[in-house]
Amino acid sequence: MAAIGFIGLGNMGGPMARNLVKAGHALKVFDLSAAAADALVAVGATKAATAVDAARDVDFVVTMLPAGEHVRSVYLGSGGLIAAARKGTLFIDSSTIDIPSARETIAAAEAAGMMMVDAPVSGGVGGAEAGTLTFMVGGSGEAFARAKPVLEKMGKNIFHAGAAGNGQVAKVCNNMILGISMIAVSEAFVLGEKLGLDAQILFDISSTASGQCWSMTSYCPVPGPVPTSPANRNYQPGFTAGMMLKDLRLAQDASKMARSPIPLGAQAAQLYALMEAAGEENIDFSGIIKLVRGEI
Repeated sequence: MAAIGFIGLGNMGGPMARNLVKAGHALKVFDLSAAAADALVAVGATKAATAVDAARDVDFVVTMLPAGEHVRSVYLGSGGLIAAARKGTLFIDSSTIDIPSARETIAAAEAAGMMMVDAPVSGGVGGAEAGTLTFMVGGSGEAFARAKPVLEKMGKNIFHAGAAGNGQVAKVCNNMILGISMIAVSEAFVLGEKLGLDAQILFDISSTASGQCWSMTSYCPVPGPVPTSPANRNYQPGFTAGMMLKDLRLAQDASKMARSPIPLGAQAAQLYALMEAAGEENIDFSGIIKLVRGEI
């Protein structure tokens, strides 16, 4: 059993932390929302007074924060987690953030004699609750080996993506594929619908043909063919359109850094930005089909 500090108990962090408690780890938790922290205390965690307090006298610290500026402000400086934690603490940041922030923070941890990995996730709230997340991990081989047993209590697929920041690289590339493919599937189903083709028939054909992809067979944006998809519950998330837009914007930032054009990724970001402008950023990202239909 390890002593673990967990900071950030939102839609993803909360269930991830609960799975660590279920696995028998001693958790010290912190969130700006007292109710979120209290929910973990109710299942066996200890409530920390501050983020820094959560990082003291533990073996691991896991963070799940909104953006790069939050990660930098929590970790760096004389009042940050790196300065407060005891030597030998391993930091695991599962936030989805910009690549430079991830690399800067890990470099600071290593300069202080600590180990750290960036370990963003895929799988959404359902995967967090079920403990079946995919972790894409950047950092040294030694840090990855130490982090893996902890990550395995929260996820099913744990991949070492390479050097520091490469977890974020893998995440933005993966989610760019997802965002683009969901738009393609949505356009195809709307086109078929307007030409008189039943959605179930199109699904039955394309799900076994060359058009098959995860956005269709696991997360179909029309009601019916995949009973567990958000389309069957009025596009309740899942993974919101706003979160997809965040990841597509991170992909655009990464493309500029790498000088590698992503024209389809840029177009996908513009379409999800239209959902945000229409006030629909909190529905599931598969609700992009509503935009394609002209309902937004």
